[in-house]
Amino acid sequence: MTIKRTNFYQAGFYAVLNLCLIVFIFLSYAPASAKISSPILPSYEHTKQCKKIIKALELYHYLEKELDNPLSSTILERYIKRLDPGKQLFTSRDVNRFRTRQFKLDNELKRGDLSTGFKMFGIYMERSRQRLEYILSLLKNWENEFVFTKNDSILLDNDIRQWKTDSKALQMLWRNSLKNHIITLRLENKKNGDITDTLNKVYGNRLKRLMQTDANDVFQYYMNSVTSSFDPHTQFLPPRVFEEFDIDMSKSLEGIGAVLQNEYEYTKVVRLIPKGPADKSNLLMPGDKIIGVGQGKRGEIKDTIGQRIDRVVKLIRGPKNSIVRLKIIPAKKNDITRTIQIRRDRVKLEEQSAQKTVVEFDRRGRTYKIGIIEIPNFYIDFAAYRRGDKDYKSTTRDVRKLISELKKEGIEGLIVDLRDNGGGSLEEANQLTGLFLRSGPTVQVKDKSRVKRYYDNDPRIEYSGPLVVLINRMSASASEIFAGAIKDYNRGVIVGTRSFGKATVQELLNLGKGKLKLTSAKFYRVSGESTQNIGIEPDLKYPQLYDIEDTGESSLEGTLPRDTTNKTSYNAYRPLHSILEKLNDAYRNRSMHDPGLAYLKNRIRMASQLDSQTSLSLNLEARKSRRDHFEQLELDIENDYLTSMGKTPKKKTDQETETSIDYKKILMDQTQLVMADFIEFSNNMGYTW
Repeated sequence: MTIKRTNFYQAGFYAVLNLCLIVFIFLSYAPASAKISSPILPSYEHTKQCKKIIKALELYHYLEKELDNPLSSTILERYIKRLDPGKQLFTSRDVNRFRTRQFKLDNELKRGDLSTGFKMFGIYMERSRQRLEYILSLLKNWENEFVFTKNDSILLDNDIRQWKTDSKALQMLWRNSLKNHIITLRLENKKNGDITDTLNKVYGNRLKRLMQTDANDVFQYYMNSVTSSFDPHTQFLPPRVFEEFDIDMSKSLEGIGAVLQNEYEYTKVVRLIPKGPADKSNLLMPGDKIIGVGQGKRGEIKDTIGQRIDRVVKLIRGPKNSIVRLKIIPAKKNDITRTIQIRRDRVKLEEQSAQKTVVEFDRRGRTYKIGIIEIPNFYIDFAAYRRGDKDYKSTTRDVRKLISELKKEGIEGLIVDLRDNGGGSLEEANQLTGLFLRSGPTVQVKDKSRVKRYYDNDPRIEYSGPLVVLINRMSASASEIFAGAIKDYNRGVIVGTRSFGKATVQELLNLGKGKLKLTSAKFYRVSGESTQNIGIEPDLKYPQLYDIEDTGESSLEGTLPRDTTNKTSYNAYRPLHSILEKLNDAYRNRSMHDPGLAYLKNRIRMASQLDSQTSLSLNLEARKSRRDHFEQLELDIENDYLTSMGKTPKKKTDQETETSIDYKKILMDQTQLVMADFIEFSNNMGYTW
């Protein structure tokens, strides 16, 4: 078997994650009267490819797992969950029948036998057709049959929901699902006739696509249940998928600047590209689910539930300065939908480069001058570097130049802003760290056979003053390497919220017709600690805006465990315990009276209330009351902040256009005050670097 290996150590850990977490959902579609006439069967090519995939996983994956009975059971459960995450298609009898194969898949897959996976998919397709046809039949007379005054409900948590015993129980689930959809549209003030037309179109279009599913689709779906059983970042990419997504990152970000993935039947926002249109709008957040896309301010919102990711992306992309409207389920509001509008633009490459700002303010009779360097990602122009160009572009070269300019302007402290920085070149993370240290190791990378240490061998220090590194939940991979090294060396203070927690490295293997992206290594801090799953814990913690349960490595199923390795030899600076204690005391005292922090805490508290809901009422008045309550609460929270800042309060919440409250600025303002404290305390206590 010929396998070509592409090393992604330099390609950006999180960029690879963004590309390869994308999976397709294959709900099929056909006319309402269509039947699934014949089963979809695997080809001989699928058999050969399956054997190649299994052999490559066993040979090259970091864990050196053998496909055995325990892994066979895991594959089966992953596949069941991928096919029916909401437990709306299979009965308990179906699942029990599937589980009779749980210790047989390993031997089948090694032989290239795909029969079990294809048969299970066939049942999924047939049940999907039955569900959609049943819903369409109910739509003919829903106004007379459905009563919206009863106090019944549906469960929101799929883990709590039990498998139904028979088809009659499934039909009740399908009926309630439609009822909930109708209530959602009624809460959007849709008239009954419009609701009927909309839902006939939505479910009819889903049904029309059912029969387009082919053997390649089923093979990819089944294989990715196999690969994800090793870890969530290991995935098979057939030629069509790889060709669609193996594109230059700047091109892939045209539109709104958001990285998307399929999560079962939904299109989920993974992260926002810093400085992109979605990021600037403050309307879209990681974890939001896109369920519809419309063109312009009045264009029809087209349903995207169950759509393949490439089709959704094509709808979202469009000409610069045009408007796209997204119908979303906010990450923390499962019982409502919201329509937002974003003006499309190209994510400007110059905005993706490191940029500096100087802020100057008076505090307690003293003027502070602070430099800020924002780094959206860890980049390097590989082509120019390989050509030997002296002026090739990279994060380290740009930051070195910015530091030189900031020192000439007389800054007293430097803030490095890594919020939403999803990573990039490991070598750039290593070299950037070296700008702030005398010399020494910066990170350890461990594969199956050895540990490789990256070093800063240059004794020069570009900046030796007070340093604050600002991170959030979306700071990942290379960002975590940099922040972890600064923390281990006691070189600066880490502020913000816990980072993403991805400490794995992926490689791409060519397998003839398709590629396999698999996890081949892990990285560790110089202290021997790992960021895997837990991320970097800041020294000074801000309110947690991103729900850890929904975002970050720990939110993914089957992630590699966190472990440690040997501590490497390095010379840390003087411990910062005394300063950190003072910084936290000052921040706590300030936070009790700060309007911005109060606003963020109130928003988080409201989100927590929404998140505590495990079921959803199907009583229309109860739903209206709940919606009105939280909309008023949201408006009150915004107006309390606006009033405290001397601004005009709003009469109502405008959900479609940009909000006037910039939560990123609130936290940056706080970070500037933390830096002022840091300068004062370090001077008083004689700290030098």
